[in-house]
Amino acid sequence: MKRSDINRLITAAQAFFAGHQFHLPSWASWSPDDWRRHGPECDEIRRHGLGWDLTDFGSGEFLKTGLLLFTLRNGNPQAPGCRKPYAEKIMVVHEGQVTPMHFHWKKMEDIINRGGGELALALYRADAVDETQLGRQPFSVSVDGVRRECQPGEVVRLRPGESITLEPYVYHTFHAENGMALIGEVSMVNDDAADNCFLTPCGRFPAIEEDEPARFCLCTEYPA
Repeated sequence: MKRSDINRLITAAQAFFAGHQFHLPSWASWSPDDWRRHGPECDEIRRHGLGWDLTDFGSGEFLKTGLLLFTLRNGNPQAPGCRKPYAEKIMVVHEGQVTPMHFHWKKMEDIINRGGGELALALYRADAVDETQLGRQPFSVSVDGVRRECQPGEVVRLRPGESITLEPYVYHTFHAENGMALIGEVSMVNDDAADNCFLTPCGRFPAIEEDEPARFCLCTEYPA
Protein backbone atom coordinates (compact mmCIF):
# COMPACT_ATOMS: atom_id res chain seq x y z
CA MET A 1 0.00 0.00 0.00
CA LYS A 2 1.11 3.57 -0.59
CA ARG A 3 1.79 5.74 2.44
CA SER A 4 -0.29 8.48 0.82
CA ASP A 5 -3.31 6.13 0.79
CA ILE A 6 -2.73 5.18 4.44
CA ASN A 7 -2.56 8.86 5.42
CA ARG A 8 -5.75 9.60 3.49
CA LEU A 9 -7.67 6.60 4.85
CA ILE A 10 -6.78 7.32 8.48
CA THR A 11 -7.74 10.99 8.08
CA ALA A 12 -11.09 9.91 6.60
CA ALA A 13 -11.57 7.39 9.43
CA GLN A 14 -11.03 10.13 12.02
CA ALA A 15 -13.80 12.16 10.39
CA PHE A 16 -16.07 9.08 10.20
CA PHE A 17 -15.58 8.35 13.90
CA ALA A 18 -16.20 11.97 14.82
CA GLY A 19 -19.37 12.02 12.71
CA HIS A 20 -20.69 9.13 14.81
CA GLN A 21 -19.60 10.76 18.08
CA PHE A 22 -16.99 8.07 18.73
CA HIS A 23 -14.00 9.78 20.29
CA LEU A 24 -10.44 8.42 20.19
CA PRO A 25 -7.67 9.05 22.74
CA SER A 26 -5.53 12.13 22.14
CA TRP A 27 -2.53 10.10 20.96
CA ALA A 28 -4.53 8.83 17.98
CA SER A 29 -3.51 12.04 16.19
CA TRP A 30 0.18 12.01 17.15
CA SER A 31 2.70 12.23 14.32
CA PRO A 32 5.87 10.10 14.17
CA ASP A 33 7.76 13.10 15.61
CA ASP A 34 5.29 13.25 18.51
CA TRP A 35 5.95 9.58 19.22
CA ARG A 36 9.71 10.15 19.24
CA ARG A 37 9.22 12.72 22.00
CA HIS A 38 7.38 10.24 24.22
CA GLY A 39 9.30 7.59 26.13
CA PRO A 40 8.56 4.64 28.43
CA GLU A 41 5.36 6.20 29.78
CA CYS A 42 3.78 5.02 26.48
CA ASP A 43 5.21 1.51 26.56
CA GLU A 44 1.80 -0.11 27.10
CA ILE A 45 0.64 1.35 23.79
CA ARG A 46 3.74 0.08 21.97
CA ARG A 47 3.94 -3.37 23.58
CA HIS A 48 0.26 -4.14 23.34
CA GLY A 49 -0.20 -3.07 19.71
CA LEU A 50 -2.66 -0.28 20.41
CA GLY A 51 -3.55 2.32 17.81
CA TRP A 52 -3.99 2.40 14.05
CA ASP A 53 -3.98 -0.85 12.12
CA LEU A 54 -4.68 -0.96 8.40
CA THR A 55 -4.31 -3.94 6.10
CA ASP A 56 -5.16 -5.11 2.60
CA PHE A 57 -4.39 -8.74 3.60
CA GLY A 58 -1.84 -8.84 0.81
CA SER A 59 -4.51 -8.28 -1.84
CA GLY A 60 -3.21 -4.97 -3.20
CA GLU A 61 -6.85 -3.81 -3.37
CA PHE A 62 -7.73 -2.35 0.02
CA LEU A 63 -11.27 -1.25 -0.83
CA LYS A 64 -12.13 -4.76 -2.05
CA THR A 65 -10.25 -6.81 0.55
CA GLY A 66 -9.07 -4.90 3.58
CA LEU A 67 -9.83 -3.45 6.98
CA LEU A 68 -9.02 -0.29 8.96
CA LEU A 69 -9.19 -0.46 12.73
CA PHE A 70 -8.02 1.24 15.91
CA THR A 71 -7.16 -0.88 18.94
CA LEU A 72 -8.21 1.01 22.05
CA ARG A 73 -7.13 -1.50 24.69
CA ASN A 74 -5.51 -4.92 24.75
CA GLY A 75 -3.64 -7.30 26.99
CA ASN A 76 -0.38 -9.00 26.05
CA PRO A 77 0.32 -12.55 27.27
CA GLN A 78 4.04 -12.07 26.56
CA ALA A 79 4.39 -8.82 28.58
CA PRO A 80 5.68 -9.31 32.14
CA GLY A 81 3.09 -8.34 34.71
CA CYS A 82 0.26 -7.88 32.20
CA ARG A 83 -3.07 -8.68 33.83
CA LYS A 84 -5.50 -7.23 31.28
CA PRO A 85 -7.53 -10.17 29.87
CA TYR A 86 -9.59 -8.19 27.35
CA ALA A 87 -9.37 -6.04 24.22
CA GLU A 88 -11.46 -3.46 22.39
CA LYS A 89 -11.31 -2.23 18.80
CA ILE A 90 -13.23 0.16 16.60
CA MET A 91 -13.28 -0.51 12.86
CA VAL A 92 -14.28 1.14 9.59
CA VAL A 93 -15.74 -1.35 7.11
CA HIS A 94 -16.34 0.10 3.66
CA GLU A 95 -19.36 -0.97 1.65
CA GLY A 96 -18.54 -4.25 -0.10
CA GLN A 97 -15.06 -4.43 1.50
CA VAL A 98 -14.33 -8.00 2.57
CA THR A 99 -12.37 -9.26 5.56
CA PRO A 100 -11.25 -12.79 4.54
CA MET A 101 -12.65 -15.95 6.12
CA HIS A 102 -10.85 -16.80 9.37
CA PHE A 103 -11.28 -18.00 12.94
CA HIS A 104 -9.42 -17.66 16.23
CA TRP A 105 -8.17 -20.57 18.31
CA LYS A 106 -8.41 -18.72 21.64
CA LYS A 107 -10.24 -15.43 21.27
CA MET A 108 -13.95 -15.07 21.90
CA GLU A 109 -15.27 -11.76 20.56
CA ASP A 110 -18.39 -9.69 20.31
CA ILE A 111 -18.78 -7.85 17.00
CA ILE A 112 -21.02 -4.79 17.40
CA ASN A 113 -22.55 -2.54 14.76
CA ARG A 114 -22.07 0.97 16.21
CA GLY A 115 -23.65 2.84 13.29
CA GLY A 116 -23.76 3.46 9.56
CA GLY A 117 -24.55 0.60 7.20
CA GLU A 118 -25.32 -3.03 7.98
CA LEU A 119 -22.64 -5.65 8.62
CA ALA A 120 -23.09 -8.99 6.84
CA LEU A 121 -21.22 -11.97 8.32
CA ALA A 122 -21.01 -15.40 6.68
CA LEU A 123 -20.38 -18.08 9.31
CA TYR A 124 -19.14 -21.67 9.52
CA ARG A 125 -17.81 -23.76 12.34
CA ALA A 126 -14.38 -25.25 11.62
CA ASP A 127 -14.45 -28.90 10.57
CA ALA A 128 -14.15 -31.16 13.62
CA VAL A 129 -11.50 -33.35 11.95
CA ASP A 130 -9.56 -30.79 9.93
CA GLU A 131 -9.85 -27.28 11.37
CA THR A 132 -8.34 -25.75 8.23
CA GLN A 133 -11.57 -26.65 6.40
CA LEU A 134 -15.11 -25.32 6.72
CA GLY A 135 -17.44 -27.57 8.68
CA ARG A 136 -20.71 -28.79 7.20
CA GLN A 137 -22.72 -29.16 10.40
CA PRO A 138 -25.20 -26.68 11.92
CA PHE A 139 -24.07 -24.78 15.00
CA SER A 140 -25.39 -22.05 17.28
CA VAL A 141 -24.40 -18.44 17.91
CA SER A 142 -25.60 -15.72 20.27
CA VAL A 143 -27.01 -12.54 18.69
CA ASP A 144 -27.54 -9.87 21.35
CA GLY A 145 -27.87 -12.62 23.95
CA VAL A 146 -30.43 -14.62 21.95
CA ARG A 147 -29.21 -18.08 20.96
CA ARG A 148 -29.97 -19.10 17.39
CA GLU A 149 -29.12 -22.01 15.12
CA CYS A 150 -26.98 -21.38 12.03
CA GLN A 151 -26.57 -23.44 8.92
CA PRO A 152 -23.05 -23.63 7.40
CA GLY A 153 -22.44 -20.46 5.39
CA GLU A 154 -25.47 -18.68 6.77
CA VAL A 155 -25.27 -14.88 6.56
CA VAL A 156 -26.15 -12.93 9.70
CA ARG A 157 -26.82 -9.22 9.17
CA LEU A 158 -26.29 -6.77 12.00
CA ARG A 159 -28.10 -3.45 11.92
CA PRO A 160 -26.81 -0.52 13.98
CA GLY A 161 -26.99 -1.42 17.66
CA GLU A 162 -26.93 -5.18 17.07
CA SER A 163 -24.10 -7.56 17.95
CA ILE A 164 -22.98 -11.18 17.66
CA THR A 165 -20.75 -13.33 19.86
CA LEU A 166 -18.18 -15.37 17.91
CA GLU A 167 -16.66 -18.25 19.82
CA PRO A 168 -13.28 -19.84 18.99
CA TYR A 169 -13.28 -22.06 15.89
CA VAL A 170 -16.17 -20.15 14.25
CA TYR A 171 -15.04 -19.12 10.79
CA HIS A 172 -16.29 -15.69 9.75
CA THR A 173 -15.97 -13.26 6.87
CA PHE A 174 -17.76 -9.92 6.75
CA HIS A 175 -18.47 -6.83 4.69
CA ALA A 176 -20.66 -3.72 4.96
CA GLU A 177 -23.88 -3.17 3.05
CA ASN A 178 -25.85 0.05 2.45
CA GLY A 179 -22.93 2.30 3.35
CA MET A 180 -19.81 2.30 5.49
CA ALA A 181 -20.24 0.71 8.90
CA LEU A 182 -18.74 1.65 12.25
CA ILE A 183 -17.96 -1.68 13.88
CA GLY A 184 -16.83 -2.34 17.43
CA GLU A 185 -15.12 -5.40 18.81
CA VAL A 186 -14.98 -6.39 22.48
CA SER A 187 -12.99 -9.55 23.07
CA MET A 188 -10.53 -11.57 24.99
CA VAL A 189 -6.88 -10.57 24.47
CA ASN A 190 -6.11 -10.07 20.78
CA ASP A 191 -2.98 -11.79 19.46
CA ASP A 192 -2.54 -11.19 15.73
CA ALA A 193 0.83 -12.96 15.77
CA ALA A 194 -0.51 -16.36 16.85
CA ASP A 195 -4.33 -16.50 16.97
CA ASN A 196 -5.58 -16.04 13.39
CA CYS A 197 -6.35 -19.01 11.15
CA PHE A 198 -7.25 -17.83 7.64
CA LEU A 199 -9.02 -20.28 5.36
CA THR A 200 -6.77 -19.07 2.54
CA PRO A 201 -3.37 -17.95 3.87
CA CYS A 202 -2.85 -14.23 3.44
CA GLY A 203 -0.71 -11.38 4.72
CA ARG A 204 -1.84 -9.67 7.91
CA PHE A 205 0.23 -6.45 7.67
CA PRO A 206 0.84 -4.57 4.39
CA ALA A 207 4.08 -3.79 2.61
CA ILE A 208 4.22 0.01 2.39
CA GLU A 209 5.47 2.18 -0.47
CA GLU A 210 6.81 5.38 1.08
CA ASP A 211 5.60 7.88 -1.50
CA GLU A 212 5.11 10.66 1.07
CA PRO A 213 5.94 11.25 4.77
CA ALA A 214 3.85 9.36 7.31
CA ARG A 215 1.34 11.51 9.20
CA PHE A 216 0.53 8.73 11.67
CA CYS A 217 2.26 5.66 13.11
CA LEU A 218 0.64 2.28 12.57
CA CYS A 219 0.67 -0.03 15.58
CA THR A 220 3.71 -1.84 14.17
CA GLU A 221 5.73 1.34 13.55
CA TYR A 222 6.22 3.12 16.87
CA PRO A 223 9.74 4.51 17.43
CA ALA A 224 11.48 2.75 20.32
